[in-house]
Amino acid sequence: MSDEKETDYSLANPDTLTKYRVAAGISEKVLAAVSKLCVAGEKVVTICQKGDKLIEEELAKVYRGKTVKGFSHPTTVSPASYVTPYTPLASDAAEANIELQAGEPVKVQLGAQIDGFGSIVCDTVLVQPKDQTEDVVTGRTADLILATYYANELLLRLMIPPGLLSSGSDEEKAKAAAVKPPTQTKITSLLDKVAKSYECNLVESTTSWVFERNEIEGKKKIVIAPAEGTKGEGTPEIGEVWGVEMGISLGSGKVKAIDQRATLLRRTTNTYILKSQTARKTLSTVQNKFGHFPFSLRQLEEEGGDTKYKVGVYEGVRQGVLRQYELVGDKDAAPVARLLTTLAITKNGISKLGAPPALDLSKFQSDKKITDEEILKILEQPLSKNKSKSKNKKKKKPAKKAAKAGDDDDEEESDDE
Repeated sequence: MSDEKETDYSLANPDTLTKYRVAAGISEKVLAAVSKLCVAGEKVVTICQKGDKLIEEELAKVYRGKTVKGFSHPTTVSPASYVTPYTPLASDAAEANIELQAGEPVKVQLGAQIDGFGSIVCDTVLVQPKDQTEDVVTGRTADLILATYYANELLLRLMIPPGLLSSGSDEEKAKAAAVKPPTQTKITSLLDKVAKSYECNLVESTTSWVFERNEIEGKKKIVIAPAEGTKGEGTPEIGEVWGVEMGISLGSGKVKAIDQRATLLRRTTNTYILKSQTARKTLSTVQNKFGHFPFSLRQLEEEGGDTKYKVGVYEGVRQGVLRQYELVGDKDAAPVARLLTTLAITKNGISKLGAPPALDLSKFQSDKKITDEEILKILEQPLSKNKSKSKNKKKKKPAKKAAKAGDDDDEEESDDE
């Protein structure tokens, strides 16, 4: 019997958190760079290609030994009404010519992984006209962005286990910890009130997953505004990493399939010996380069240089060893905004491992605001215990006050372990 201990891949191992943070740093850096590429007239496929190249370049700078590293999600740029990540093919003339339109909210999603510890981030970027500075955003676009921002801030706080950040006597802390976590029905109800405050709607079946090593869809999930036949499972706990997603629509929030080929796939845990040599070669390429993380057919095009991989993908999907993500959009073709944050739940609260950049609330003006006192009270709560001893740190406006005002400064962002 071997005396070797099994490697601890939990957050109790500092090395695990370090790898998550390195992956998150890459994800956030590339997200910022790709967001700047989102200007009117730019082709979506070109932006995706540049984003993937940047991820590879950044990965090459870290962990230069035998540590496995790569994509946790390819670069995707989803047009205004698209709900799911979109990654077009360079070989498809129609898809390759899709250009961004000025003013549309596009969703940029991507991620990196180190040793199977992945960080995925998504931000909604308003496409700017070429050679034009940003103006203050008003009207329905401002409503959409603000609704998504505050709904996301609320959801992050609802992820905190009850009593984790409570203060006072031991009796008061125990009482706070004894409170049951909000049900998924309650979570949807509270988030729906935020969306309705801005005359928007939650995107149907927006799902947050617990992340595990080499797995971005673990056993636990939170499903917001679930469609018929879908439901969440489990509650967030200390020691877990989650990919927390928020989706808001200017339409009904209901979704429909988009009549376009699915180009985003991932390797499943199913095993099956594929019959054709081409299929086996394709599966081997997927396994070696992407593991069980999502990848784009475009990446296989660039890897293989021919179209034989398509046969392999078809057989892989048919036999269940590959899963394809169908394209879904807003049923009313209305603009949709999405955010995705990778976070860790520690004894000190929420630690953002990878997140979209903080929203500059001064650039968005709306005549609508949140008035529900229960929601405003939750928004006022911190994400983690404040361990900073600096007295010179600028005091930032609480989310509650910002939500009431509908503008001004951004609230504090915690990065506390």
